[in-house]
Amino acid sequence: MASLIAAGLVTTGCDLIFPPKPDPTEHLSGGATTVFDVSRNAYSLPAANLGFAGQLDFKVGNSFFKNPWVESPASTTARDGLGPLMNTNGCQNCHIKDGRGHAPLENDIHAVSMLIRLSRPASSTEEEERIRTHGVLPDPIYGGQLQDFAIPGVKPEGQINVEYKTKIVQLEGGEEVELREPAFSLVNPGYGAFAGDLQISPRVAPPMIGLGLLEAVAEQDILAQADPDDSNDDGISGRANWVKSERAKEPVLGRFGWKAGMPTLEQQNAGAFAGDMGITSTLFRDDCTAPQTECLNAPDGGEHEVTDKILGHVTFYTQHLAVPGRRDVADPQVLKGKQLFIGSQCGSCHTPSYTTQDKAATPQLAGQKIWPYTDMLLHDMGEDLADNRPEFLANGQEWRTPPLWGIGLAQTVSKEATFLHDGRARTLLEAVLWHGGEAQKSRDLVVAMLPSERKALLRFLESL
Repeated sequence: MASLIAAGLVTTGCDLIFPPKPDPTEHLSGGATTVFDVSRNAYSLPAANLGFAGQLDFKVGNSFFKNPWVESPASTTARDGLGPLMNTNGCQNCHIKDGRGHAPLENDIHAVSMLIRLSRPASSTEEEERIRTHGVLPDPIYGGQLQDFAIPGVKPEGQINVEYKTKIVQLEGGEEVELREPAFSLVNPGYGAFAGDLQISPRVAPPMIGLGLLEAVAEQDILAQADPDDSNDDGISGRANWVKSERAKEPVLGRFGWKAGMPTLEQQNAGAFAGDMGITSTLFRDDCTAPQTECLNAPDGGEHEVTDKILGHVTFYTQHLAVPGRRDVADPQVLKGKQLFIGSQCGSCHTPSYTTQDKAATPQLAGQKIWPYTDMLLHDMGEDLADNRPEFLANGQEWRTPPLWGIGLAQTVSKEATFLHDGRARTLLEAVLWHGGEAQKSRDLVVAMLPSERKALLRFLESL
């Protein structure tokens, strides 16, 4: 088959926006915050423009993010209150080296860096409205998240089981790619049988880099990309998710999480403390349900087990984890891959660049030209990737566009890292081949590329 560029199936008009030479700032993925490290520590460094005082605050936040929390009562009152139900005892256990997690293998006893969201379907218009305003309808026994660990004397809620089946995708040029499709189920219920209509959604821990910069992108810059009715008829119809702010007590734009269900890093962190480690804050309480008497009667670490001060340190840390800089931005093969990426409409969702607001959490995050490759909007990704579980305004086939910056180093940081929300993809090419829905046309163009074109596209992704 002829080259897609030569055949005109992938447009090269994008050269008007993306010239053959790289943008002068393109290697600075996070602007002045960018670091240049290609080791296992590439995701764990502070923003390059943090001063001495900021680096001290970063280290304090890192200590609470990295070190394990303990159950109450304990002499270590600053980090006690773990559980009673939980998924892990430390943030870094899931966000391995501040990077992404991975899906369990068949017969794994525990899903170390992945969790399962839970909910029940709406049975009335009132419950549908509650999903829109509160996110989900939690299960009356097991809440909104399966917690597969517990402190001594308390039963875990259950365990995650996964089975994989495989299918082969034939690519132009004769290459075959094996995709694995997971089927997740819950086993060993600790508090009664799981409901027959229980909705489950597996979620692999995402990387932590550049989050403060994404928080600093102006709301209007995100909303300007939304096209819910596909008014320009390009097949891409990104939607904003409006979610509940626990501070403001009103709907605000969702930016974080696999379905953009969290509005701020503070709320995202507090939600993880509560859901993943059973640690309360001023934003979230324990979610022990009435049948879980052992959980309700277990000792706690006080009304707010993570104080606003400690939560602030952790939030500062997560805001200032630096993005590693691009590599090989001027390499001819990488430039060709970038041309194919944009020409295949991948950039319609994975928006390359923004400039952050002058008003940001800290001066270091303000006014930075950044290259995250995300629009932070919801897109229909097709039935194959659907979890069939709504979250605020997101439906069961919609997912937030994940940022691509730093993705070329994901498996350097953690060799077990996998891709997509449920970790089914073991390689970047597998991740691309699972795209459907609004991305089906782009996915099919990748399948039809000459091997040399596909190699160039992957080289571009690996350079990010």
